[in-house]
Amino acid sequence: MKLGASESSSTGLSKAEAKRRLEQFGPNEPSTAKRTAPLVQLLILLANPLAIILLVASAISFALGEVINASIIITMVLLSVALNFIQTYRSQKAVDSIRKEVAPTANVLRDGRWSEIPRREIVPGDAVKLAAGDLVPADAELLETRDLHVQQAALTGESLPVEKSAPSGQSNKPDAESDLHKVFLGTSVVSGTATAIVTATGKNTVFGDIATRLAKRAPETEFERGTRRFGLLIMKTTILLVLFVLVISVFFHRPRLESLLFAVALAVGLTPEFLPMITTITLGRGAVHMARKNVIVKHLDAMQNFGSIDVLCSDKTGTLTSGEMSLEQHLDPFGASSERVFVLAYLNSLHETGIANPLDEAIKERHRSDPLDTAVLKHDHPDIHEYEKVDEIPFDFERRRVSIVVRHNDERLLITKGAPESVLSVCTSYEVNNQQYPLNDSQARVENTYRDLCAKGYRSLAVAYAKVPAQNVYTAADETGMVLAGFLTFSDPPLATAKSTLDALRRDGIQVKILTGDNELVTQHVCSQVELDSGRVVLGTELDKISDPALAHIVEQTSVFARVSPAQKNRIILALKNRSHVVGYLGDGINDAPSLHAADVGISVSSAVDVAKDAADFILLEPGLDVLHAGIIEGRKSFGNVMKYLLMGTSSNFGNMFSMAAAVVFLPFLPMLPTQILLNNFLYDLAQVTIPTDEVDETFIRKPQRWNIKLIRDFMIYIGPLSSIYDFLTFFVLLKVFLASEQFFHTGWFVESLATQTLVIFVIRTARNPLRSRPSLALTFTTIAIVLFATVLPYTRLGALIGFTPLPLTFLLFIAFATATYLLLVEAVKRRLMRRLLV
Repeated sequence: MKLGASESSSTGLSKAEAKRRLEQFGPNEPSTAKRTAPLVQLLILLANPLAIILLVASAISFALGEVINASIIITMVLLSVALNFIQTYRSQKAVDSIRKEVAPTANVLRDGRWSEIPRREIVPGDAVKLAAGDLVPADAELLETRDLHVQQAALTGESLPVEKSAPSGQSNKPDAESDLHKVFLGTSVVSGTATAIVTATGKNTVFGDIATRLAKRAPETEFERGTRRFGLLIMKTTILLVLFVLVISVFFHRPRLESLLFAVALAVGLTPEFLPMITTITLGRGAVHMARKNVIVKHLDAMQNFGSIDVLCSDKTGTLTSGEMSLEQHLDPFGASSERVFVLAYLNSLHETGIANPLDEAIKERHRSDPLDTAVLKHDHPDIHEYEKVDEIPFDFERRRVSIVVRHNDERLLITKGAPESVLSVCTSYEVNNQQYPLNDSQARVENTYRDLCAKGYRSLAVAYAKVPAQNVYTAADETGMVLAGFLTFSDPPLATAKSTLDALRRDGIQVKILTGDNELVTQHVCSQVELDSGRVVLGTELDKISDPALAHIVEQTSVFARVSPAQKNRIILALKNRSHVVGYLGDGINDAPSLHAADVGISVSSAVDVAKDAADFILLEPGLDVLHAGIIEGRKSFGNVMKYLLMGTSSNFGNMFSMAAAVVFLPFLPMLPTQILLNNFLYDLAQVTIPTDEVDETFIRKPQRWNIKLIRDFMIYIGPLSSIYDFLTFFVLLKVFLASEQFFHTGWFVESLATQTLVIFVIRTARNPLRSRPSLALTFTTIAIVLFATVLPYTRLGALIGFTPLPLTFLLFIAFATATYLLLVEAVKRRLMRRLLV
């Protein structure tokens, strides 16, 4: 439903009316976010195929009179589901609250006052303000515009920005032309400002209709791909062992129901059903830690990719330097101080309404006598109030300059400011001491002037002007035959922490590559100050002549790319990805959005334009590589804790399940009852719930980490059988030394298997000596508590109900000896398997 013209007003809405319309039209979201109700989430967990099989099995057991077995199975299922739900729900709530800190907002008129509100709360009839860098928050009709250019490639495929204007009052215009008076959700403002009235929100927008019809799953992330491959590995192993057990049971004419329950329990034991919970808790905890270090996680699954970054691409401004520009000099074409250059530059910056940038702020800020008055100069200049703005030719990244047309008395002046090489290309003369001369005669000398400034580390802009005839609209075609007035120089010193942070990033396996549109001489000067290798600088003009295969080799050997356009940045990032690098890109401008999308990990800052923040996976609340570095380390820690769970599940746990399957062949009874297997598995999983609290080895976080299915498979192949050897030793001791009954056998192996597969976490959690790497207090407590509970359980009434019997002290001593020697052997094998992690 769209709003009629009679229902809108340029005075905006009251809060009460906005609340009513929010209830009527719903939140301003193109496609409704999938917010599953807690009860539905719980039911989804209960609808897990294994949970359903167990509940059906418990129902059959109950029908056959086995009330205790049925009750135990139901209790195990409900406890597992409840624990999974509570922990996952709490972690997700914590992450959601963090994300609210960077929720997109819009400038809206409510109760007669302009204020920033969450974009999802915008309703039809709201009056909104738009400026360069803003994402258009909803479909709207323009009321007022000022040099408004909108990028709407997402809707129309147009590669260039489209100029928009408010209607002039004429009516009966064709629909195609009337779109020039409208802006749409999903587009972004490239330059200029506007005020508009919202006509449609959410699904009722043009973009919302497209999103609804073309909704599709986001591309699979590396983390999701790794989880899927791990799941397939476990599934194949589970199916193989379960079929083996069923065939053997049929061959030996074992009771069918009991054999089926045993096979199902075996499948549960092999399946890492707590993996989603452990993953969510670990990543959620990591997100909270990252928030404390001023990094906000927008997409939780991207955290693993964050830790996997091995190449970081960024501009130098705000990364190597503070990004806080200060105007140092205003010079004529030959380097002498010139007030005329400053006046022209000031008029240009004062009247520019396009993309906000620190250079314009530096020009205006340094020469104010009154900080509250943007139009008063410290120096003795003509009153700039005499100059009236006529038009603006907005900045774009191809021209790399911005022009303002001003009227002074009866004269119109077009003033251009921008990159020196760009401005010089439209100049035919230059001015020194109020005298003009042909540029051809002294072009080399003029170029040497700004090159010398750049070589000293100054950021330079050229300023030019031309007298132009009166006309309604001016375009880039009018930027011709101009007079070069001179240059402005700005200083942006390197950050005090830049060098040390670059050293830390290199130490931790991350290459930093500078991709800048700035001059190569300035870039080299800054890079040399922070000791970033800038021996070879590749320019954007060179990239245009390089093929993609050649570029793939060049990006490996080059750290600095200067004078590159947004499209060229994209090519560099894609070339790095094709070389199997995990690429992070740090950007904050309108032109950075494509690169943020192209990179494996898009990173922006809280002060960035909306377009950049929307495209990013992570938002830095403070600029700087040190904040980014801290976030990468947290990402690696989170992934490290997920890997601990996976390695445990595919080593000792797999070994115990394999032992059960093998024992079916030679034992006259089941090695453990189905309910005992389920309890064993539940206690084992419960002990690992605190893995997310554990610390991670320095060796693990000192280099990028990626999914390693080979390492997981090696743990299964080598440590799994080692666990089975100790299980078979336990079988021998139980049957030959203690002459164990069926009940004694079940009890003895339950305690031994749980002790070995649970305590092994203290060995597997670190690639180094476990005695020198202390686990977290929470992990230590839960692990030891679970082992003590399993040891004491056979002596209780509950243990008797489950089918256990008290164990003699001599057998408990055997378990202690077996567990200790098993952990020593696992430590020896683990070191060989993890040797490369220690390098």
